Amino acid sequence: MARVGGGGPTPGVIVLPLTGIRTVLCIGAHCDDIEIGCGGTLLRLVEANAPLHVHWMVFSSDEVREREARAAAAALLADVGDTHVVIESFRERYFPYVATEIKETFDRLGSQVAPDLVFTHARDDLHQDHRLLSELTYNTFRDSLVLEYEIPKIDGDLGRPNVFVHLQDHHGERKISTLLDVYGSQADKHWFRAETFWATLHLRGMESRAPSGLAEGFHCRKVVLG
Repeated sequence: MARVGGGGPTPGVIVLPLTGIRTVLCIGAHCDDIEIGCGGTLLRLVEANAPLHVHWMVFSSDEVREREARAAAAALLADVGDTHVVIESFRERYFPYVATEIKETFDRLGSQVAPDLVFTHARDDLHQDHRLLSELTYNTFRDSLVLEYEIPKIDGDLGRPNVFVHLQDHHGERKISTLLDVYGSQADKHWFRAETFWATLHLRGMESRAPSGLAEGFHCRKVVLG
């Protein structure tokens, strides 16, 4: 288990710094996925790295959700000097059936961006859109560190992450307030609640012994230390 940018020592845990990252690519199937999966970690990365270049890529949206996604990205990346936000409009829940077009989009993205760090969906996520993007991330960005984030939902598919990023209270508060303030279109969904997002942060904080009690968890398939 790795704990990135953590506090004091914990047996069996390698603590790695958050510094030295210059270009970050965030990939999300839907307009709130990036914020839910790695919003707090992005805030920590912004604090630890200057200058930071962030590419924010969402694959499914409509006009309302695109406005929300751009507002959320602007809120979380307010302190980033160089941001590039792209919102595509592939049909939600149909990604496997338009995989050729999505793969072509990844090919173009791969020719334009050489990220140090990529955030994407988890391989074992039960949502078909999420799984396809995870697969294509590894097809395209073979020379980047990839961290797979998690999305709590009714499928109950949260796994056992092996990388944790410890957060402070203000990271959690800013992440969750952004989600609730911006995404009015999701307010009627029973799971889209502050309690859901806080619970995930507290669970991962407990598992990784975060000093603040808060953390985000990720899956990393392969990492070389040297």
